[in-house]
Amino acid sequence: MPPVSDRGPRPPHPSPAQGGTRDGAEPPREVSPPPAGISVHPVPGLPEFEPGDDLAAAIAGAAPWLADDDVVVVTSKVVSKVEGRLVHVEPGQDREQARQRAIEQETVRVLARRGPLSIVETRQGWVVAAAGIDASNVGQDALVLLPADGDASARLLRGRLRELLGVDVAVVVSDTFGRTWREGLTDVAVGAAGIEALTDHRGAVDRFGNRLETTRVAVVDELASAADLVKGKLAGLPVAVVRGLRLDRPVPDPGTRPLLRAPGDDLFPYGARDLVPARTPATAEPRRAGEREAVAEAFRVASTALPEFPVVLRYGGEDDGVVDVHLPDAGNLAGALNLGAVLAVAMVQLHADGWATRWEPVGTPGGSSLVGRLWLADGR
Repeated sequence: MPPVSDRGPRPPHPSPAQGGTRDGAEPPREVSPPPAGISVHPVPGLPEFEPGDDLAAAIAGAAPWLADDDVVVVTSKVVSKVEGRLVHVEPGQDREQARQRAIEQETVRVLARRGPLSIVETRQGWVVAAAGIDASNVGQDALVLLPADGDASARLLRGRLRELLGVDVAVVVSDTFGRTWREGLTDVAVGAAGIEALTDHRGAVDRFGNRLETTRVAVVDELASAADLVKGKLAGLPVAVVRGLRLDRPVPDPGTRPLLRAPGDDLFPYGARDLVPARTPATAEPRRAGEREAVAEAFRVASTALPEFPVVLRYGGEDDGVVDVHLPDAGNLAGALNLGAVLAVAMVQLHADGWATRWEPVGTPGGSSLVGRLWLADGR
């Protein structure tokens, strides 16, 4: 990759089709230059960083051509290195075991696990494989954690670059994440300063007259991915600059916090490993409409999933937060056991759909077919 001069990135030499000459030939007709756009530039010449190094000074020395409104995209790995967010692996210690212990320490909940691979929520709120702990581009005697607070790191770097170069730039701290239901990795933002994380188009009207209802663009994630096109994973280029973007400075600056989806808005609030542990018994409030329909669907799913537990049951209620459950064949032990199995799955299904549940068995059914009541409330 060609170096970038102190004067900054230079435009490409025009081809013959663009008005350039070759072998003394007459230049062809004049061609208009392309419209102004956004460009991405690597920052070569940076050292291998160690704890305590001045990251801002190194970037300022390697990219004195930084200008106002540039976006400086820095990999989280170098931020973590200079901040000392490293796990030392002792000689003779199993590095994979050390990595698994570090993952456990950085995890607040496990969403999915298959063999040694785990998808977890980190202390910072990110849902990512292996808690974002990296064993690449670092010595065999260390592991790299995510920055403790990527937004604070971005703010500090932005302020230092202003001190050193007198420029007002934005900063994005990037990391590589996998994507649900899609192969391949991409870089996303885990820290930001001086730039809106989301561009909110809700309420705007497109050129066909349609009002946008949900469109919010994760600009800092797009910048992180664009920067990785020139940084790469193996080239040893941890910093890139995106130029030409019109920036809106947020005041106050929440960094990347707006990227974290509120639990009430999340259609996938649970993973395969935390669905059952996340359940809590229902209280009387808050109420939610549609309880009987939800119970009907839950029992349908449960009976389909457990065909080896055939049971005949009835249920009903008055939309008062409780559904009565009946066994027509009262006193049948096999039916009661089968109901227990189906009921357990139905309650998990209801929990996955945002319902809080509580089972209240009938103490002495006697001759009644009523075996218990299923209380429901809004669990979202």
